[in-house]
Amino acid sequence: MLVWAVIFINLALASYTIGVWSEHRAKELAWKHFVFFGLGLVFDTVGTAFMKLLADGNSLNLHGITGLVALILMFLHTAWAGFVLWKKQDRQRKQFHKFSLFVWVLWLVPYSIGVALSFTR
Repeated sequence: MLVWAVIFINLALASYTIGVWSEHRAKELAWKHFVFFGLGLVFDTVGTAFMKLLADGNSLNLHGITGLVALILMFLHTAWAGFVLWKKQDRQRKQFHKFSLFVWVLWLVPYSIGVALSFTR
């Protein structure tokens, strides 16, 4: 099960990174970016569920808290992207990449903690 958790978390990293950086380079939010955000969210949720099943203790630690915050931010980010695209808000579409980069950097915190923890076991 650990293998699947790692695969899904890394698929989340790849999808979310592609979405965020392709949007950042385009300087304008598009539906293809939303799809990558959504894939990243789904993969992260599935990977996190696998990790939770493997956890043998309290998840109220730095990794668990930052992971939950990052997952919530990913959800809000993806939902907000869908709303901006659906409403065709041009000004927000052109500014959205700043928010995306912020959320992506925050998402990297629990990812990096997880990688570091994997070396201590």
